[in-house]
Amino acid sequence: MMISPADMVLFAAVVREGSFTRAARQLGITKQTASERIGKLEEQLGVRLLERTTRRLRMTESGTTYYDRCAAIAAQIDEANSEVQRRQAEPVGLLRVASPMLYGRRYLAPVVADFLSRHPKASVELVLADRRVDLIEEGLDLAIRIGTIDDSSLVARKLGEGPLYFVASPGYLSKHGMPSAKALRSARCIGFSPFETWEAENVKTRIDPVLTVNDLEVACEAAIAGVGIARVPELLCREAVRDGRLKILFGPRPAMLRTIYAVYPSRLNLPSKVRLFVDALATLTEPVSPPLGLPRGGARRRHR
Repeated sequence: MMISPADMVLFAAVVREGSFTRAARQLGITKQTASERIGKLEEQLGVRLLERTTRRLRMTESGTTYYDRCAAIAAQIDEANSEVQRRQAEPVGLLRVASPMLYGRRYLAPVVADFLSRHPKASVELVLADRRVDLIEEGLDLAIRIGTIDDSSLVARKLGEGPLYFVASPGYLSKHGMPSAKALRSARCIGFSPFETWEAENVKTRIDPVLTVNDLEVACEAAIAGVGIARVPELLCREAVRDGRLKILFGPRPAMLRTIYAVYPSRLNLPSKVRLFVDALATLTEPVSPPLGLPRGGARRRHR
Protein backbone atom coordinates (compact mmCIF):
# COMPACT_ATOMS: atom_id res chain seq x y z
CA MET A 1 0.00 0.00 0.00
CA MET A 2 1.45 3.34 -1.11
CA ILE A 3 0.14 6.33 0.79
CA SER A 4 0.86 9.66 -0.87
CA PRO A 5 2.71 12.12 1.41
CA ALA A 6 0.70 14.85 -0.33
CA ASP A 7 -2.52 13.29 1.00
CA MET A 8 -1.04 13.13 4.49
CA VAL A 9 -0.18 16.82 4.26
CA LEU A 10 -3.73 17.51 3.01
CA PHE A 11 -5.23 15.62 5.97
CA ALA A 12 -3.09 17.66 8.39
CA ALA A 13 -4.24 20.88 6.69
CA VAL A 14 -7.92 19.89 6.86
CA VAL A 15 -7.67 19.18 10.58
CA ARG A 16 -5.58 22.31 11.26
CA GLU A 17 -8.00 24.57 9.36
CA GLY A 18 -11.11 22.71 10.55
CA SER A 19 -12.50 22.97 7.04
CA PHE A 20 -12.17 21.25 3.66
CA THR A 21 -12.81 24.59 1.98
CA ARG A 22 -10.02 26.49 3.75
CA ALA A 23 -7.53 23.62 3.42
CA ALA A 24 -8.29 23.25 -0.29
CA ARG A 25 -7.84 26.99 -0.85
CA GLN A 26 -4.51 26.92 1.00
CA LEU A 27 -3.21 24.06 -1.15
CA GLY A 28 -4.60 25.37 -4.43
CA ILE A 29 -7.14 22.62 -5.10
CA THR A 30 -10.94 22.42 -5.12
CA LYS A 31 -13.02 21.44 -2.11
CA GLN A 32 -14.35 18.43 -4.02
CA THR A 33 -10.82 17.23 -4.84
CA ALA A 34 -9.79 17.60 -1.20
CA SER A 35 -12.82 15.60 -0.02
CA GLU A 36 -12.24 12.86 -2.61
CA ARG A 37 -8.55 12.53 -1.68
CA ILE A 38 -9.31 12.24 2.05
CA GLY A 39 -11.95 9.62 1.26
CA LYS A 40 -9.42 7.66 -0.79
CA LEU A 41 -6.88 7.98 2.04
CA GLU A 42 -9.36 6.52 4.52
CA GLU A 43 -10.10 3.72 2.07
CA GLN A 44 -6.40 2.89 1.68
CA LEU A 45 -5.84 2.92 5.44
CA GLY A 46 -9.02 0.97 6.14
CA VAL A 47 -10.03 3.36 8.94
CA ARG A 48 -12.26 6.39 9.28
CA LEU A 49 -10.24 9.50 10.14
CA LEU A 50 -12.94 12.18 10.20
CA GLU A 51 -16.59 12.36 11.19
CA ARG A 52 -18.25 14.85 8.88
CA THR A 53 -21.43 16.84 9.43
CA THR A 54 -22.75 19.79 7.47
CA ARG A 55 -21.45 22.15 10.17
CA ARG A 56 -18.24 20.66 11.52
CA LEU A 57 -15.47 18.08 11.31
CA ARG A 58 -14.40 15.86 14.17
CA MET A 59 -11.44 13.50 14.26
CA THR A 60 -11.96 9.90 15.22
CA GLU A 61 -9.61 8.27 17.73
CA SER A 62 -7.59 6.83 14.82
CA GLY A 63 -7.67 10.23 13.13
CA THR A 64 -6.21 11.92 16.22
CA THR A 65 -3.26 9.53 16.32
CA TYR A 66 -2.75 9.79 12.56
CA TYR A 67 -2.91 13.61 12.64
CA ASP A 68 0.02 13.86 15.06
CA ARG A 69 2.25 11.94 12.62
CA CYS A 70 0.93 13.78 9.54
CA ALA A 71 1.42 17.19 11.16
CA ALA A 72 5.03 16.27 11.98
CA ILE A 73 5.66 15.16 8.36
CA ALA A 74 4.05 18.35 7.02
CA ALA A 75 6.31 20.44 9.28
CA GLN A 76 9.41 18.56 8.05
CA ILE A 77 8.39 19.11 4.43
CA ASP A 78 7.88 22.83 5.08
CA GLU A 79 11.27 23.02 6.78
CA ALA A 80 12.97 21.21 3.87
CA ASN A 81 11.35 23.53 1.34
CA SER A 82 12.33 26.62 3.32
CA GLU A 83 15.92 25.42 3.66
CA VAL A 84 16.25 24.84 -0.09
CA GLN A 85 14.80 28.27 -0.82
CA ARG A 86 17.20 29.91 1.65
CA ARG A 87 20.11 28.15 -0.02
CA GLN A 88 18.96 29.48 -3.38
CA ALA A 89 18.79 33.03 -2.03
CA GLU A 90 21.99 32.88 0.01
CA PRO A 91 25.10 30.87 -0.97
CA VAL A 92 25.43 27.95 1.43
CA GLY A 93 27.65 24.90 1.28
CA LEU A 94 30.55 23.80 -0.89
CA LEU A 95 31.22 25.31 -4.33
CA ARG A 96 33.58 23.19 -6.47
CA VAL A 97 35.39 25.14 -9.19
CA ALA A 98 37.84 23.79 -11.79
CA SER A 99 40.35 26.00 -13.57
CA PRO A 100 43.51 25.78 -15.66
CA MET A 101 46.45 26.04 -13.28
CA LEU A 102 47.86 29.31 -14.57
CA TYR A 103 44.50 31.13 -14.56
CA GLY A 104 43.71 29.74 -11.13
CA ARG A 105 47.02 30.81 -9.62
CA ARG A 106 47.01 34.29 -11.17
CA TYR A 107 43.35 35.31 -10.98
CA LEU A 108 41.14 33.21 -8.72
CA ALA A 109 42.61 33.88 -5.28
CA PRO A 110 41.18 37.43 -4.94
CA VAL A 111 37.81 36.32 -6.33
CA VAL A 112 37.60 33.44 -3.86
CA ALA A 113 38.67 35.65 -0.95
CA ASP A 114 36.00 38.25 -1.73
CA PHE A 115 33.32 35.58 -2.30
CA LEU A 116 34.01 33.88 1.05
CA SER A 117 34.09 37.24 2.83
CA ARG A 118 30.69 38.18 1.44
CA HIS A 119 29.12 34.75 1.96
CA PRO A 120 30.38 33.20 5.23
CA LYS A 121 28.09 30.15 4.96
CA ALA A 122 29.77 29.07 1.71
CA SER A 123 33.04 27.23 1.16
CA VAL A 124 35.08 26.75 -2.02
CA GLU A 125 37.16 23.91 -3.40
CA LEU A 126 39.48 24.85 -6.28
CA VAL A 127 40.54 22.07 -8.62
CA LEU A 128 43.49 23.34 -10.68
CA ALA A 129 44.20 21.08 -13.65
CA ASP A 130 45.40 21.62 -17.22
CA ARG A 131 42.87 19.20 -18.69
CA ARG A 132 39.24 19.20 -19.73
CA VAL A 133 37.33 18.17 -16.61
CA ASP A 134 33.94 16.47 -16.78
CA LEU A 135 31.69 18.61 -14.59
CA ILE A 136 28.99 15.97 -14.08
CA GLU A 137 31.32 13.00 -13.66
CA GLU A 138 33.60 14.82 -11.23
CA GLY A 139 30.86 16.58 -9.27
CA LEU A 140 31.95 20.12 -10.15
CA ASP A 141 29.71 23.19 -10.03
CA LEU A 142 31.55 25.19 -12.70
CA ALA A 143 34.81 25.37 -14.61
CA ILE A 144 36.95 27.97 -16.32
CA ARG A 145 37.57 27.10 -19.98
CA ILE A 146 40.02 28.89 -22.25
CA GLY A 147 39.60 28.49 -26.00
CA THR A 148 36.92 26.58 -27.89
CA ILE A 149 33.88 25.19 -26.06
CA ASP A 150 33.37 21.72 -27.50
CA ASP A 151 30.44 20.60 -25.34
CA SER A 152 27.14 22.14 -26.44
CA SER A 153 25.35 20.74 -23.38
CA LEU A 154 27.13 23.24 -21.12
CA VAL A 155 26.10 26.83 -20.45
CA ALA A 156 29.04 29.10 -21.31
CA ARG A 157 29.41 32.70 -20.14
CA LYS A 158 32.18 34.72 -21.74
CA LEU A 159 34.48 36.36 -19.22
CA GLY A 160 36.97 38.00 -21.56
CA GLU A 161 39.84 37.33 -23.94
CA GLY A 162 43.43 36.42 -23.15
CA PRO A 163 46.08 37.59 -25.66
CA LEU A 164 49.16 35.53 -26.50
CA TYR A 165 52.43 36.93 -27.89
CA PHE A 166 55.46 35.60 -29.69
CA VAL A 167 58.48 36.45 -27.55
CA ALA A 168 62.22 35.82 -27.44
CA SER A 169 65.07 37.07 -25.31
CA PRO A 170 67.51 39.78 -26.45
CA GLY A 171 70.29 37.20 -26.14
CA TYR A 172 68.54 34.80 -28.48
CA LEU A 173 67.83 37.56 -31.01
CA SER A 174 71.41 38.83 -30.97
CA LYS A 175 72.64 35.32 -31.70
CA HIS A 176 70.04 34.18 -34.23
CA GLY A 177 68.67 37.47 -35.55
CA MET A 178 65.10 38.79 -35.71
CA PRO A 179 63.10 36.10 -37.55
CA SER A 180 60.53 36.73 -40.26
CA ALA A 181 57.16 34.99 -40.11
CA LYS A 182 58.22 32.74 -42.98
CA ALA A 183 61.43 31.79 -41.14
CA LEU A 184 59.66 30.35 -38.08
CA ARG A 185 59.94 26.89 -39.60
CA SER A 186 63.73 26.93 -39.20
CA ALA A 187 63.78 28.92 -35.94
CA ARG A 188 64.39 27.41 -32.53
CA CYS A 189 60.93 27.33 -31.00
CA ILE A 190 59.43 26.30 -27.67
CA GLY A 191 56.17 24.38 -28.14
CA PHE A 192 53.61 22.27 -26.33
CA SER A 193 53.47 19.31 -28.73
CA PRO A 194 55.98 17.76 -31.14
CA PHE A 195 54.25 19.34 -34.13
CA GLU A 196 52.39 22.66 -34.03
CA THR A 197 51.13 25.26 -36.47
CA TRP A 198 51.79 28.89 -35.61
CA GLU A 199 50.40 31.90 -37.45
CA ALA A 200 52.31 35.19 -37.65
CA GLU A 201 51.56 38.09 -39.96
CA ASN A 202 48.89 35.94 -41.68
CA VAL A 203 51.48 33.26 -42.49
CA LYS A 204 50.81 29.78 -41.09
CA THR A 205 53.91 27.73 -40.37
CA ARG A 206 54.42 24.28 -38.98
CA ILE A 207 57.13 24.32 -36.35
CA ASP A 208 59.28 21.54 -34.93
CA PRO A 209 60.04 22.68 -31.36
CA VAL A 210 63.56 22.45 -30.04
CA LEU A 211 61.91 22.24 -26.60
CA THR A 212 58.51 20.73 -25.89
CA VAL A 213 56.95 21.41 -22.48
CA ASN A 214 53.52 21.05 -20.92
CA ASP A 215 53.69 24.12 -18.69
CA LEU A 216 53.31 27.72 -19.85
CA GLU A 217 55.45 29.16 -17.07
CA VAL A 218 58.31 26.82 -17.96
CA ALA A 219 57.98 27.89 -21.62
CA CYS A 220 58.21 31.56 -20.62
CA GLU A 221 61.22 30.96 -18.39
CA ALA A 222 62.91 29.00 -21.18
CA ALA A 223 62.37 31.92 -23.56
CA ILE A 224 63.88 34.32 -21.02
CA ALA A 225 66.86 31.96 -20.73
CA GLY A 226 67.42 32.21 -24.49
CA VAL A 227 66.31 28.71 -25.50
CA GLY A 228 64.13 29.98 -28.32
CA ILE A 229 60.89 31.65 -29.40
CA ALA A 230 57.76 31.00 -27.34
CA ARG A 231 54.08 31.83 -27.78
CA VAL A 232 52.80 32.60 -24.29
CA PRO A 233 49.95 34.52 -22.58
CA GLU A 234 50.39 38.21 -21.85
CA LEU A 235 49.89 37.67 -18.13
CA LEU A 236 53.04 35.54 -18.10
CA CYS A 237 55.37 37.61 -20.26
CA ARG A 238 54.18 41.14 -19.39
CA GLU A 239 56.77 41.94 -16.73
CA ALA A 240 59.64 40.34 -18.67
CA VAL A 241 58.73 42.42 -21.74
CA ARG A 242 58.52 45.65 -19.76
CA ASP A 243 61.86 45.13 -18.04
CA GLY A 244 63.60 44.08 -21.26
CA ARG A 245 64.16 40.39 -20.59
CA LEU A 246 61.86 39.49 -23.51
CA LYS A 247 61.06 41.14 -26.83
CA ILE A 248 57.77 40.89 -28.71
CA LEU A 249 58.10 39.57 -32.25
CA PHE A 250 56.09 40.44 -35.37
CA GLY A 251 54.70 43.76 -34.20
CA PRO A 252 52.76 44.86 -31.12
CA ARG A 253 49.51 43.02 -31.88
CA PRO A 254 48.81 39.70 -30.12
CA ALA A 255 49.67 36.49 -31.91
CA MET A 256 46.18 35.27 -31.03
CA LEU A 257 43.31 35.82 -28.63
CA ARG A 258 41.83 33.00 -26.61
CA THR A 259 38.34 33.46 -25.18
CA ILE A 260 37.88 32.75 -21.47
CA TYR A 261 34.56 31.23 -20.36
CA ALA A 262 32.85 30.13 -17.18
CA VAL A 263 30.90 26.95 -17.93
CA TYR A 264 28.31 25.14 -15.84
CA PRO A 265 25.81 22.32 -16.50
CA SER A 266 22.47 24.13 -16.58
CA ARG A 267 20.88 27.56 -16.49
CA LEU A 268 17.71 26.10 -14.90
CA ASN A 269 17.40 26.88 -11.17
CA LEU A 270 21.04 27.92 -11.06
CA PRO A 271 22.24 27.81 -7.43
CA SER A 272 23.02 31.24 -6.03
CA LYS A 273 26.56 30.16 -5.11
CA VAL A 274 27.30 29.47 -8.80
CA ARG A 275 25.53 32.58 -10.08
CA LEU A 276 27.25 34.94 -7.64
CA PHE A 277 30.70 33.41 -8.18
CA VAL A 278 30.36 33.72 -11.96
CA ASP A 279 29.21 37.33 -11.54
CA ALA A 280 32.35 37.99 -9.49
CA LEU A 281 34.52 36.46 -12.21
CA ALA A 282 32.80 38.57 -14.87
CA THR A 283 33.62 41.80 -13.05
CA LEU A 284 37.28 40.90 -12.55
CA THR A 285 39.42 43.33 -14.57
CA GLU A 286 43.07 44.13 -14.81
CA PRO A 287 44.32 47.59 -13.87
CA VAL A 288 44.17 50.03 -16.75
CA SER A 289 47.29 49.37 -18.81
CA PRO A 290 48.19 49.41 -22.49
CA PRO A 291 48.51 46.21 -24.50
CA LEU A 292 52.10 45.07 -24.72
CA GLY A 293 54.15 46.97 -27.25
CA LEU A 294 51.75 49.92 -27.50
CA PRO A 295 52.34 53.37 -25.98
CA ARG A 296 50.52 54.33 -22.83
CA GLY A 297 48.16 56.54 -24.77
CA GLY A 298 46.48 53.37 -26.00
CA ALA A 299 45.46 52.18 -22.56
CA ARG A 300 42.16 50.42 -22.29
CA ARG A 301 40.40 48.27 -19.74
CA ARG A 302 40.33 44.60 -20.55
CA HIS A 303 38.07 42.06 -18.93
CA ARG A 304 39.50 38.76 -17.89
